Amino acid sequence: MSSTNTNIARETLKIKEAFLNLQNKKIKNIQKIISGENNPKLKLNMTTKGLSRKQVIISINLDNTNKFMKDSSAHVTNINKALKNIKSNIMADFICIKNRGVIIITNKIAGALDLQTIKRYIKNMNDIEVNQVEASRLPQSKSFLKIIGIPYISEATHIPMTADVIEKIIKDNHIFNNMVLVLRPRVIKVSLKSDISIM
Repeated sequence: MSSTNTNIARETLKIKEAFLNLQNKKIKNIQKIISGENNPKLKLNMTTKGLSRKQVIISINLDNTNKFMKDSSAHVTNINKALKNIKSNIMADFICIKNRGVIIITNKIAGALDLQTIKRYIKNMNDIEVNQVEASRLPQSKSFLKIIGIPYISEATHIPMTADVIEKIIKDNHIFNNMVLVLRPRVIKVSLKSDISIM
């Protein structure tokens, strides 16, 4: 058996492991796309613009994202095994990169136990820095948050309020448990003579 045929057989097995319910015809189409043949017949029809609830977002830094994506098909298989072990009916279909991390596309909306299982799998990987992995979560709606009446100078330290301090307060407060900041907060002094700020 030639090395080309061996590689094709390996790729076929990887695809079959990652997508257990996929028909042989679609596997051949995926192989054609991977090999770069023109006019692929397989087209993914997206029904929504932007994020869908059938996605799990894992916020990690760019270096860890690149390490994770090097062997994404193996990760899909391993995540599916971990989900099967907890008797979940969720399956990971594929993995892609978005703005601040990795997105795992699933066949159904993941529950809390599914999210914990995926996070545990990623944190147990050897080449990923555990401290850089935030909680796995579902896409959420975007809202504008404005907090008024924040003292501009901290009473304890007598130092002006910074975005880092605000982020720490938000992370430590139970009111903001289900909230994830998309952008870094901005602290603005209300006026030159005022001791109050707005975030």
